[in-house]
Amino acid sequence: MPQLEQKTMNKIVTIGLAVLALMLLLLYMQGTFVSKISPGTSPLAANSTLSKSETAVVEKKQVDDDFTSPGTVKSRIVANIAPKMMARIIEIKVKVSDKVKKGDVIARLDEREVRAQEQVALATLVGANAQAAHAKADEQRTLGLYNKEAATRENLDAVVAQAKEAHARVNQASSTVTEIRAHLADTLLVAPFDGVIVKRLKEPGDMGLPGESVVTLQVSQGLRLEADVSSTCAQQYTIGMDVKVHIDTLGKTVIGQIDELSPDADPLTRTQLIKVALPAIAGLQAGYFGWLEQSCDQHVALLIPVNAVQHIGQLEVVEVVSDGRQFMRHIRTAKRFGEQIEVISGLNAGEVVVSHLQQVH
Repeated sequence: MPQLEQKTMNKIVTIGLAVLALMLLLLYMQGTFVSKISPGTSPLAANSTLSKSETAVVEKKQVDDDFTSPGTVKSRIVANIAPKMMARIIEIKVKVSDKVKKGDVIARLDEREVRAQEQVALATLVGANAQAAHAKADEQRTLGLYNKEAATRENLDAVVAQAKEAHARVNQASSTVTEIRAHLADTLLVAPFDGVIVKRLKEPGDMGLPGESVVTLQVSQGLRLEADVSSTCAQQYTIGMDVKVHIDTLGKTVIGQIDELSPDADPLTRTQLIKVALPAIAGLQAGYFGWLEQSCDQHVALLIPVNAVQHIGQLEVVEVVSDGRQFMRHIRTAKRFGEQIEVISGLNAGEVVVSHLQQVH
């Protein structure tokens, strides 16, 4: 028993020592045994050689609240090419980005049913012409007999009426043939103007329906950026105003003019559609993505030089000069304005920071 009690005591002592060591470690990590430094600021060695050109004063300035609205480059002239009749799509000769000329065949519909209707209509026309010719002959023969007083007036009037009726049937049959041939022409979907295919909405084998687009065609000249802008910011725009537009695909920023401005706001998104006429740009095509850049409002910001900010890992720090001493201070930055950057926390107006620093990563 005494031996068992000794082992138990040893275990208790071991556990106690381990807990004490852990507590001491935690206290050390918290800085209990070292002198403390105020949060966010660390003293650096004094540098008396700093010149005015190497420091900058934190200044308070009114800046623009830049805002960007996404948009798409579109053409002024757009055509949705759709069938005028219901028929199966046999062939689509174009794909997206293809350039077409006016009159080029874009798609072909199944014409077999229309061809069959044409054959029936032609046969009907042939029959109507034959009956009309026969009725005309009867009219001429009866008129001769009437002039010789060998036929009555009633006989002549009857054959004249039959001839007119036969002629009317010919006209009707001829109109039917013309109409069917117009439908036959409608089985070919052609380009109404020179342009670029920007959408292909159907595939061969699909059923073509009146009013349902097969492709969308746009003119490649006279392009515009169409963007939905916040109603609050849209109030600052007027027709003809110059605005900045950035085209992502080309990596270019250009000046455009407000061409159209929707007077009504979308009740769901609270935005208004704005169309900006773009200048001629090499390589610009309908469908490209872009940004309408604008200054919607202003606010007061604290600004320092961009090169005053050091990046240490994910942290942003600056060296603050105070009473001839330098301190490292953590800050948070926001938007950049040219060679200056906005500070949203960590500095006050009038403080002095070191600029022209080497960036640390």
